[in-house]
Amino acid sequence: MAEIKFPRLEPGQTKIKSVPIAVTPEGFWCCPSPTVFQKTVRTQNPLNKPNPSPPNQTASSQKKQTSVNEKKASCVAPRANVVCDVQTTHGSDAPAANASLASEKAPRSRPESAPRKVTIEFGEPGTSDLKVILLGRQGVAVKLSVHRSVLVEHSSFFASRISGQQLVFQCLEIDNCEDAEIYVETIGLMYCRDLKQRLIKQSVSRVLRILKVGEQLGYTTCIRFCLEYLEAVPWVGQDEEDKVVSLVSRLEGEGIGVKPVLKRVSPEILTPPNDTLSRILELVLKSREDKGRREMKSVVLKLLKENNSLASSSSGPSDLCNETLYSSCRSSLDSLLALFKQAAEPDFLDWGADKREPVVRSISLEADNMLWLLDILADRQAADEFAITWANQQELASLHTRLPTVCRHHVSMISARLFVGIGRGELLPSKETRHLLLKTWLQPLINDYSWLHHGCRSFDRKVVEEGVGRTILTLPLEDQQSILLCWLGSFLKGGDSCPNLQRAFEVWWRRTFIRPYGDSGILGQPENLDSTSYCVDGKD
Repeated sequence: MAEIKFPRLEPGQTKIKSVPIAVTPEGFWCCPSPTVFQKTVRTQNPLNKPNPSPPNQTASSQKKQTSVNEKKASCVAPRANVVCDVQTTHGSDAPAANASLASEKAPRSRPESAPRKVTIEFGEPGTSDLKVILLGRQGVAVKLSVHRSVLVEHSSFFASRISGQQLVFQCLEIDNCEDAEIYVETIGLMYCRDLKQRLIKQSVSRVLRILKVGEQLGYTTCIRFCLEYLEAVPWVGQDEEDKVVSLVSRLEGEGIGVKPVLKRVSPEILTPPNDTLSRILELVLKSREDKGRREMKSVVLKLLKENNSLASSSSGPSDLCNETLYSSCRSSLDSLLALFKQAAEPDFLDWGADKREPVVRSISLEADNMLWLLDILADRQAADEFAITWANQQELASLHTRLPTVCRHHVSMISARLFVGIGRGELLPSKETRHLLLKTWLQPLINDYSWLHHGCRSFDRKVVEEGVGRTILTLPLEDQQSILLCWLGSFLKGGDSCPNLQRAFEVWWRRTFIRPYGDSGILGQPENLDSTSYCVDGKD
């Protein structure tokens, strides 16, 4: 909290500017808009170039204002004294109050390089019994003509310093006031009968500033209405939300009721995050509406990626999330196997369209579900177990050949995605798993390749071919040979209907015939090897 003390004014150092202010219906003043406040400070002339108003105009203005104030005082509470004169005090011309203050206590010395530049006056000096001076940044001071009873009633900060004390000069000074503009407005709110109506016109950022000053002044009524405002108004953007939560959370430790505001970001009854995630996955995976399903899959995938990047180093929450994802994978795989068994029945093609089409669509949806879950797991670097499970689906692979291509080709997209992930290093299954995966699913992928290439817009032939080739090249040389020779037979028969693995074939050829590492004449002489002659991507 800023320090409060008796003021010590120096003649010739203060330039006083009384500015027009808004008068509230309750009869007091409120702080002008930030633009007016800042413009008043910015447009002041240097101390050595005062621009006093003509005496006649000043006197006339004072007379008119006095008559207006007398009329207002008879029907409403004291209002602001709106004047536009500028006064510069020099030596003996200083007001009597300043002179008595100077005689009571010697003025403290101020650095000449940082004089007080301007004082902005608010309030009505004629009816007030206390002056509060706020010393803000850049030498700006704000002088408030206020009433002791109002400040003591609303502010524990002022009550502890004013109540029961006899101030000799009826004047308090607050040094190092970071937000003088909001101090003025907050003290002005002490005179308002309806704070809610006053705050409703403010922005969230300004109410946060008022809340901060209200906390410093111990202005509990203001704090309560600020919290009610923040609880009801929308917060725009992550930055604004963070500011609200940060300030309000700090008040929580001071015994202030902030729970209604924080409930927006923190539930009162904690639900295990894996239960919530499981419910979200269930809703998305069971959806049958294409557009909503597609959009929500994209949104959930993006949010899980953000969670993964912001997650703490602890593995507990991450493990729970992975368990939930794998539980959904097993459910989809069981459904997919049951659907394959239906579609593999000998008379499936003789079924009516009304019975056959729902099975074909369900296969497509379940395969798409597994592909989506695989994308999430690969992004979380947790897809190795998925590769093991998929490599061991011999029953599903055997049924694959018995289904029409139009039904089964969606499943080959899962195999293709796994090969791409291994080729990119997104998952690192064991040698046995990689070999079993190729042995189980490469031929089904080859069988569906033409359909995938021509019928699936999301299928990227070059990416898949590179992924399959790199996966093959991670195996021992003997396994590379057996798989690539089988592929060669298919490629020579199918041509463009088969994945083109020529780059992988060339690497295997060089490893086998041109640069045989097992040759005693080559082994141990790496300086004679040209890595670019046998390495496709710099990883071999």
